[in-house]
Amino acid sequence: MKRASFALTGISLAVVLAGCGGGDGGTPGDGGPPGAGAPSLRISVLGNRADLVSGGQALVEVKVPEGSATRFEQIRMLLNGKDVTGAFAVRGNGRYMGRVEGLADGDNRLVARTDDGATAYLAINNHPNGGPVISGAQVGYWECATKVAAPTPTNPDLGDPLDEQCNIAAPVFRYQYRTTAGRFAVYDPANPPASSEIASATTDEGKTVPYIVRIERGVINRGKYDIAYLANPADPVKGWTPYARPDSWNGKLHWKFGSGCEYSRTQGNPGSVLDDVALSRGFMVASSEMTQYGTHCNDVTSAETVMMLKEYITENYGEIRYTMADGSSGGAHQQHLHASNYPGLLQGLLPADGWQDTWTTGREFADCGLLKRFYDARKTAGLPFTIMEKAHVNGHVYDQVCEGPANTNMASRTPFYLDPTVGGAGCGTHWNVWSPGNTTGIRCTLQDFNIAVFGPRDATGYAKTPIDNVGILYGLRAVNSGRISPEQFVMLNEQVGGYDINGQWQSARMAADPGAAEIAHRSGRVAHGRRLGDVAIIQSISFNVREEHYDFRGYVIRNRILREHGDYANHVIWRYKSTPPDYNARRFDAMNEWLGTVEADTSGKTLREKIIANKPAIAVDACWRADAATWSTDPDYCNTGADPTSASSVSGSGATAVYGPGADEWPVFRDTRVAAGEGLASDIMKCALKPLARADFAVAFSGDQWTRLQAVFPLGVCDYGKPGVGQGAPEPWQSFMDGPGGKPLGQAPSSAPGEGA
Repeated sequence: MKRASFALTGISLAVVLAGCGGGDGGTPGDGGPPGAGAPSLRISVLGNRADLVSGGQALVEVKVPEGSATRFEQIRMLLNGKDVTGAFAVRGNGRYMGRVEGLADGDNRLVARTDDGATAYLAINNHPNGGPVISGAQVGYWECATKVAAPTPTNPDLGDPLDEQCNIAAPVFRYQYRTTAGRFAVYDPANPPASSEIASATTDEGKTVPYIVRIERGVINRGKYDIAYLANPADPVKGWTPYARPDSWNGKLHWKFGSGCEYSRTQGNPGSVLDDVALSRGFMVASSEMTQYGTHCNDVTSAETVMMLKEYITENYGEIRYTMADGSSGGAHQQHLHASNYPGLLQGLLPADGWQDTWTTGREFADCGLLKRFYDARKTAGLPFTIMEKAHVNGHVYDQVCEGPANTNMASRTPFYLDPTVGGAGCGTHWNVWSPGNTTGIRCTLQDFNIAVFGPRDATGYAKTPIDNVGILYGLRAVNSGRISPEQFVMLNEQVGGYDINGQWQSARMAADPGAAEIAHRSGRVAHGRRLGDVAIIQSISFNVREEHYDFRGYVIRNRILREHGDYANHVIWRYKSTPPDYNARRFDAMNEWLGTVEADTSGKTLREKIIANKPAIAVDACWRADAATWSTDPDYCNTGADPTSASSVSGSGATAVYGPGADEWPVFRDTRVAAGEGLASDIMKCALKPLARADFAVAFSGDQWTRLQAVFPLGVCDYGKPGVGQGAPEPWQSFMDGPGGKPLGQAPSSAPGEGA
């Protein structure tokens, strides 16, 4: 009962193309006419693959090829031998469709049989409403919070949970309306406001309806979800069938992804779905606590939840034409990762505060913790680094991007991701957190919350980690450009060290657990440019050089696409230093226009070709000039190329010198790994190694300094002329149901002749 996508397969590009041209809810694997000797019937599950269905129901269509003498009235439908023909009918759209209910967990067989001998069957694999479907073993402990003692308009009571997966008896509905003053207010169906107080909304299909919002809250995949939409004009308190949508819904979905990265084992709340820009244009808006990274930081369960909820929407409201998404920070992680690994799930991305993914940024959190420790030690041990020297070693505009003290700077947050005694929201304060004296407690680290992906490292049960800094020449670009001295470079690399599996500093470098880096790449935990080139992206970049959400992260995605496709024509960057007027509407409408034109393109172009060919004029790289109150599309002024300049004015001098960009300067700095010699795609979890060689340096080292460097790097240093260990394009649509590491789903089940076994 939950899943859907633009042709939710990811196994075949052709299927994704069909989804783009023909709607979001196509079923992969059973398209095309029957072959020779095949039955005259074809059964399709709508909104999902037949082997990924969940919740006990599926929206099904049966097709009779043109020219067949079989009539719809002759068809009899059987589910596991039980007649379910009553669920089917020729709908107003002329299609023979039905919502099949009562699916058993596991294998099911749906048969179409006619009195003239035509038959077909489809194997359907159903999963529990509480999951998992593709994410593998679920982490425990999990605390339900469906019962709300003091309900509010944003946190309704869902009643007591029915089981350990927090399932509830039925979804709960609540209502808002848009006032004529342009605000949302609670709408009480029993005592509604005067119609003159309710604004109207005109959808992008030109349908004008009362601006009353119906919000459904339920539980899917152990997480609370919200679905908001303009209420049915005929009756605001009623929904509709999946066969005929009302004027208030345009058939499109907008997903709200949440920021952060925490490991709560307690249910939270979805982010707000009261998005005026989306709702007023007739979009349905959805979110789930499982896609709020600040509650549950696991991109596989996030993708799984989107899949499940989209299926649920298809089954209860109708097929989805296409899905747009937005979200900043951790919300950007998820968009990039879902588009990279689960093609068809999202068609248009609107990421902001541009994190590229979870794990390659995770490397930098570790780097920053190590670098801050080193810099702090130098303050008392002599030979301290200046602000500018640290900036060049780190790749950032200045030292505070790494060092804090604010919790949006990376070193201060490093323990939240690496140290199991610290954890994050709802985990570090849990009653049973791991400690050296309580080794069976919950381990609150990023990898342990994703143990179904990486697996255990050994008998301890601790999850494998892919974080690695073996061979990293910290400050390589800085020493080669004369920004730091050879002695500073040697000392830095001697003393920076690493973290052990419990997030404690060690003098040795940190090495990824065997197989972990390979899993990170092979299973798709590092967003890859191949399929990121097959979605429309408008990347919002607030000019930010001073903390962890700095500008370069958006350019990393650009470079990953460029490397795979030779261009980045599907990737648009909009930069600004102060928020432009009507900015959210501008982004949303540009993406909606873009996807709508792609949807209407029935040519034989590939999906990527359609995206590029149908890009609207507004969807070009630009920056907002607040001084002139206009958008500039000059790539040199806006600094939007794939290899942007870091040129900037400098304020102060000597030890107090710091970069201080002027009003007309838009520099883009780098990250710790690019500053250490990695390429602009910045996507290597564990580097290939080569022998330390003097020829790689533009400076001379003394004999003693070279001996010390050799002692630091006995196995060699990073060879960025080669791919990283295990690095390559992941196969799409991987499942972890057979265990850690991931396994591509393979071909989707399809309709077949006969009635099955």
